[in-house]
Amino acid sequence: MRLIRLLAVCFSLFQFAATATAQGISDPTTWSYEVRKTAENEYDLIFHVDLKQGWHIFSQKPGDDFLIPPSFNFDKSGTVKLVGAVIEKGKLKTERMEGIDNPINYYENQVDFVQKIRARKGATITGEQEYQVCNDNMCLPPKRKTFSFTVKE
Repeated sequence: MRLIRLLAVCFSLFQFAATATAQGISDPTTWSYEVRKTAENEYDLIFHVDLKQGWHIFSQKPGDDFLIPPSFNFDKSGTVKLVGAVIEKGKLKTERMEGIDNPINYYENQVDFVQKIRARKGATITGEQEYQVCNDNMCLPPKRKTFSFTVKE
């Protein structure tokens, strides 16, 4: 019984140390935002993400329920209409990983997430994105960032 308690305490300390270490690592992503006109009053909102070497971000359909995919929540606006869902543009990798039943889908190096909209010049689009990045040893806690786009053309 003492051995079980000792193992439980050691496991808890290990989990705490791993979480503390992960929280101490700076975000290995760089995000930039672009509005690209595609037609009259139609635009692509582009979320560019660059990842440091050795890190990856999951696809919006990562392949397993417990993996945290990137998500983009847009604030409601009477002047902006979202057209379809956010799509991904990048080199998708699909692999099996130890301990996960299904193949997982992710991106390394760089990927764009694109939302089509209908809006007029001067419209501002705001919201919040959430994502998680991992390397071969760990995943960082999910991160949330606000975003803002302004239609200028």
